[in-house]
Amino acid sequence: QVQVVESGGGLVQAGGSLRLSCSASGSHFSFNAMAITWYRQAPGKQRDLVARVISGGETNYPDSVKGRFTISRDDAKNTAYLQMNSLNVEDTAVYYCAVSSQFYTYWGQGTQVTVSS
Repeated sequence: QVQVVESGGGLVQAGGSLRLSCSASGSHFSFNAMAITWYRQAPGKQRDLVARVISGGETNYPDSVKGRFTISRDDAKNTAYLQMNSLNVEDTAVYYCAVSSQFYTYWGQGTQVTVSS
């Protein structure tokens, strides 16, 4: 079993930045072999992929955040990060981290990001 905890959310003004963290813990898992995906869900909307990094470091982003958000990972710390710059009110959502092996996906509880105008 893997536990996933997100942190770093909060209230920020439009144009500002936040860095989210996603920490994984547990037994019998290899963080460095797992894909890390950040999702977000705004009220009344579906959960959307924000950023993904696979083992080896390849990343992908949707156009809505490309150039503003950067996902990274520190396998030695079993932690991934989402650096979010040039935030706008449309980025307001609960941000979730998913840690995925070939067979399972483990979710965190989410962290709220609110961007004020």
